Amino acid sequence: MTTERPGEPRLVGRLPRLTGALLLAALAAGLAGDAGAKVFYSVDEALQLVFPDASTIEEETLSLSEPEAHQVESLARARLESRRIPVHVGKHDQKVLGYAMVDVHVVRTQPEAVLVVLGPEGTVASTILLAFGEPLDYLPPGRWLRQFDRKTLTPDLALGQGIAAITGATLSAYGITDSVRRALAVYQVMLAAKHR
Repeated sequence: MTTERPGEPRLVGRLPRLTGALLLAALAAGLAGDAGAKVFYSVDEALQLVFPDASTIEEETLSLSEPEAHQVESLARARLESRRIPVHVGKHDQKVLGYAMVDVHVVRTQPEAVLVVLGPEGTVASTILLAFGEPLDYLPPGRWLRQFDRKTLTPDLALGQGIAAITGATLSAYGITDSVRRALAVYQVMLAAKHR
């Protein structure tokens, strides 16, 4: 399910539809006001790419209790920005194909938005960069993102261990790795019981 980014990213001002969780998070992080921010996919475009066989893509918002949020942060070894987590659920005839979560975080001084897609069993199906506010020199390549495919939440899912580091894009790589760990931890705490 991994998809390469198009060669020429679009500027935020030309984005057709930046919707849902990404819009709110991007506005809060200042992405929408940064004319230099690169947007590769809208949430809707990315969801259509990662769930091509879905008859429906439903959005649900998980509301984590304080203990659940603490458990997610402990498993992810990364801080949650909110205890409300929007999750896009791809389904075909009511069968769950997977879960997609948008994670927006600041790299150095500008945000990046990542879509982490998990299979129904909780393994990473794909990781797609939606938007990037830092200079493109700090942008991790698509082949680096593919190393998350088929990963689960294990202790070695960390930069310099099970995930290769990137010279010149270290902060971006840490941010994306944390995004993947957060999504996997949310799955483990909030969604895994649905598939046992």
